[in-house]
Amino acid sequence: MDNKALHSGWEEAQIEKVRHRSWVYRLLLSGIETRGTLPVALEDRTDPQFSKAFFIWLSANSNILSFSAGTLGPLFYGLGLRDSCLVILFFNLLCVSFPAYLATFGPKMGMRQMVHARYTYGYWPIAVPCILALASMMGFNILSAILGGQTLASVSDGSVSWTVGIVIVSVLTLALSFCGYKVLHFYERYAWMPVWIVYLVVIGIGAKSIAAPPPTEPATAGGVLTFGATIAGFVISFCGMMSDYTAYMKPEVPSWKVFTYTYIGLFLPIVIIQILGAAFAIGMGNVPEWQDAYNTNSVGGLLEAVLRPAGNFGKFLTVLLALSVTANTAPTIYSFCLIFQVFIPPARYVPRYVFSILGFAIMLALAIVGAHSFYETLSNFLGLIGYWSASFCSAIITEHLLFRHNDFANYDASVWDTPSRLPSGIPALAAGILSFALVIPSMNEVWFIGPIAQAIPGYGDIGFELALVVTMLLYIPFRWIEIRFRGLH
Repeated sequence: MDNKALHSGWEEAQIEKVRHRSWVYRLLLSGIETRGTLPVALEDRTDPQFSKAFFIWLSANSNILSFSAGTLGPLFYGLGLRDSCLVILFFNLLCVSFPAYLATFGPKMGMRQMVHARYTYGYWPIAVPCILALASMMGFNILSAILGGQTLASVSDGSVSWTVGIVIVSVLTLALSFCGYKVLHFYERYAWMPVWIVYLVVIGIGAKSIAAPPPTEPATAGGVLTFGATIAGFVISFCGMMSDYTAYMKPEVPSWKVFTYTYIGLFLPIVIIQILGAAFAIGMGNVPEWQDAYNTNSVGGLLEAVLRPAGNFGKFLTVLLALSVTANTAPTIYSFCLIFQVFIPPARYVPRYVFSILGFAIMLALAIVGAHSFYETLSNFLGLIGYWSASFCSAIITEHLLFRHNDFANYDASVWDTPSRLPSGIPALAAGILSFALVIPSMNEVWFIGPIAQAIPGYGDIGFELALVVTMLLYIPFRWIEIRFRGLH
């Protein structure tokens, strides 16, 4: 897409407004995106490169965080390599379909994900999913910054602390997210390449040590289900941001193409890199040097130890891995800005890029504070995200398929910012809240194991599955009642 397409219509008006402010004017002309939650008009949806829906998620998930999520199976839930791989494969096969489906909404409506969610959650109640999404996105960015910082520290022989590494990752994230849609898509088209080269070298060096995994105890239903809930939380959390990256695309493309590009872009890196994480976590038992490095610098230390035989080239590759997290943190901050503007509606009059600075400040401060409790934080965090994200996407998809009859013509795009013309949001909010009457007893977290989870051998977490199903079952009658009294808004 050229600058003319990106700046047409609304953004050209913004450029005229700030022509007298030279520094802002130069920013806009350089390609900085100012548009926030304002829907992209039909004539402005001109981007023909639908492969972007593949590359942005390929790069965003080709990083150390995906690797670390895979290590949770053996290290945290006691699963062997075969069982970890099967859980990673089959839970992702199902769960990737939810965010991939929501990505198809962008070209058809030109709306950011949380703006479209107003047609299910209403103008004011959408604040609840927004708060949860903001917390989730910032949580992921904090974990990614910690991992990147730890990895940079591991390769520096003590000259760079975790804190300095976190600052480096955070500053790069700010620079990329500040620029917006065009720069992000350009960066994500190529960011995956060096990372996959690094992982190929990692496999080549470490293959002998992971080729013969030690025998493990038989998997329990609880271990499988709880690790599966963690994997689900990792991918379903993208549901709150998917159409943010397809809103400028041409609406004429068949939805199945956008779905397929997005599905493969999510599925391939997540599954392959998580399986690598599980394999190398188990391989630590064969290589004491790996175990020592992991104990010192977590996952970053493990990967640095694997690459150590490659000498200075190995250090260079480790730095590339550390910086790979920016391909995930930058688009996350971009969506953080948009969701913040939905959460506080008057904020939409402030240029989007201003909130990148807010996201950067929060990410930097909390990552430094939480750097030394990474694994416990990661396992708890991913599980909790899965619960609310499953409920959220269940309500959105049920509304679209059942009440909008899978037809985007049944949405009145002109009322996106008119509270009285939107659904009340009460059915969606009530369905989500009431679903937790079954979700909470089904949790298996460090701080709480519910009675339903306890009834499963090994204490299995089935909270996200129940959130999906129960929200849908409750939303249907609640929304039907609302339509009877208020009509389809």
